[in-house]
Amino acid sequence: MTQVELDALVRISRFYGCDEQFVIAGGGNTSVKVGERLFVKASGCALAQATPTSFVEMHRPALLAALEVSAEAEPSVREERFKQAVHSAKANTASSLRPSVEAVLHGLLAAKFVVHTHSTIVNMLACCTKGRELFHEIFGDKFLWIDCTDPGITLARALRSALHEYAKRGEKAFPPAIVVQNHGLIVCGDDEQEIMANTQLVVEPIRKRLGQTPEASQEACRPAATNPGELVNVVAPALRALGTEGGALRMVAFDDSPAVMELARRHDGAETVGCGPLTPDQIVYCNSYPMWVDLGDARAPEAVVAILRDSLADYRARHSGDPGIVIVAGLGLLALGACANDARTSAMVYADVARVISGARRLGGVHHMPTDKRRFIETWEAEAYRRNLSRSKANGRVKGKVALVTGAAQGFGREIAQDLAAQGAHVVLADVNVQGAQETAQAIIAANGANRAMAVAIDVTNSSSIISAVDQVVRAYGGLDVLVSNAGILRAASVYSQSERDFDLVTAVNYKGYFLCVQKVAPILAVQHMARGDYRSDIIQINSKSGLAGSNKNFAYAGGKFGGIGLTQSFALELISDGVKVNSICPGNFFDGPLWSDPKNGLFVQYLRTGKVAGAKTIEDVRRAYEAKVPMGRGCTTPDVMKAIYYLIDQQYETGQALPVTGGQVMLN
Repeated sequence: MTQVELDALVRISRFYGCDEQFVIAGGGNTSVKVGERLFVKASGCALAQATPTSFVEMHRPALLAALEVSAEAEPSVREERFKQAVHSAKANTASSLRPSVEAVLHGLLAAKFVVHTHSTIVNMLACCTKGRELFHEIFGDKFLWIDCTDPGITLARALRSALHEYAKRGEKAFPPAIVVQNHGLIVCGDDEQEIMANTQLVVEPIRKRLGQTPEASQEACRPAATNPGELVNVVAPALRALGTEGGALRMVAFDDSPAVMELARRHDGAETVGCGPLTPDQIVYCNSYPMWVDLGDARAPEAVVAILRDSLADYRARHSGDPGIVIVAGLGLLALGACANDARTSAMVYADVARVISGARRLGGVHHMPTDKRRFIETWEAEAYRRNLSRSKANGRVKGKVALVTGAAQGFGREIAQDLAAQGAHVVLADVNVQGAQETAQAIIAANGANRAMAVAIDVTNSSSIISAVDQVVRAYGGLDVLVSNAGILRAASVYSQSERDFDLVTAVNYKGYFLCVQKVAPILAVQHMARGDYRSDIIQINSKSGLAGSNKNFAYAGGKFGGIGLTQSFALELISDGVKVNSICPGNFFDGPLWSDPKNGLFVQYLRTGKVAGAKTIEDVRRAYEAKVPMGRGCTTPDVMKAIYYLIDQQYETGQALPVTGGQVMLN
């Protein structure tokens, strides 16, 4: 393959892979032919991130020979033989890359470039009860239509037959486009421009036809839920807990986009989703059947949890498994997954299904996949392989937990968030410094995977700000397992000179801020425990050694930290009935962090200015004086604190404790 052809294939792949109107969840595949060789996208490689190494080189004649696999065998045996025949057509059979499940389709088409996508607009037609009729009305014989059939060798043979009939027309060596019922779009072309032009020749006439049809009647819709945010904050945490019987809770992603709400508000919505899946992607990423829930007037957490528990029991009895998608009438869609990326992917795929349903209704009605086609895909090894490749491989001491860390844009907070993520947690970096939190979140995602971190703006002294942050967390992850209340501020001064303004600021952040965060987070944790009684969550306050012993000329800080331990003990007594352990960690001085070492306003600078260390003339004098106070001879570090955090999360018998991590500087009696 020449560099020009390779570059063109990568550009085409990324162009369509980055457009959610054509590709969601890494679906779709592309190829280019060079002589007798076919270069086709590898299974599990996302088009949006395609590189020259994302493609498998195939011997085209050997690939087409795979069509001769016996059709008489039992389906699983037939498909295994077909898979092996396709694998043997690889130019490098030792390569671990597995060619796309549609590789033979690409090989059959004579065009240089072939692009297969799951275009939303096209699937509105392909999943319509009048799809075939409308297709021929709009396009005549210009393109090919293939009825819904099993993917793999069966679809490849159906395409071969259709191409044979097309060749009899004597028009072109290949059709510009092919629409596969309940599946998607295949476009052919000899260069990039022809691919894009042929794609528009299919998409735009369907879009025009949709524009000529009326929107859904509001008469067929129920009203949207009142106070939806409050209801999501009950439903999502409950589903996290109810969706598993042991270990980490599930992740839940919420979606209330327009098409989802149109479906969730329809009086016949339950009937529509109960008729079965529309596309293979729905089966692979969402399971075949969503769970439909009508909460009626229930709003109290106890009532909502009871309805969800009964609905899940009924669903499991009927489908022998858990739902991937839950649709709550009038509220929206909640997708469940083992990790946030799985849940978000499922939500995106089903939101696209909702758009397809909406469009198919407008074109004449919704055509669901026949039962035998659905069952084939549910057990098809090729799709199971693709699904497993996309799943998170995260491991660690806090795998699957959601941790919110306040004050996470810098210092201890940032390093705590990074360590939690490295140990398998999904982390929320909350800070008034949103840019710093976002930069750290992106670094965590780059190191640990998509959707493993998010940044939220938070002012811990402002209730509305905290509520907004918690709402965002619940919509993204479904709930919360660990709150690390780390946000803090220090203004050191003598009692003779401390301003009232500085005193109020330190107290508001360090004392009131801790209270407000616990107050807004606790209801989420309580719902999770209500739904699963053996589940416990954690609130961990990053306190200070100054919360255990007074601090000279630092009374505002020490007073707030002393008060924080009082809050911890009081919260612990109240919240244990909701399965919440509440503890404080009292670190020693973190000399290398910005609190101490910031050259403009760090504590070393402040203490030098205020004369807190007698005889100190330089910042280094102040530092050495403080290091000399520690029996261990050094300041506290993030690894020291992380050991304490993991201990508190792991243990199941301590609450209301203030755990010193001071190198012996403060010893408990």
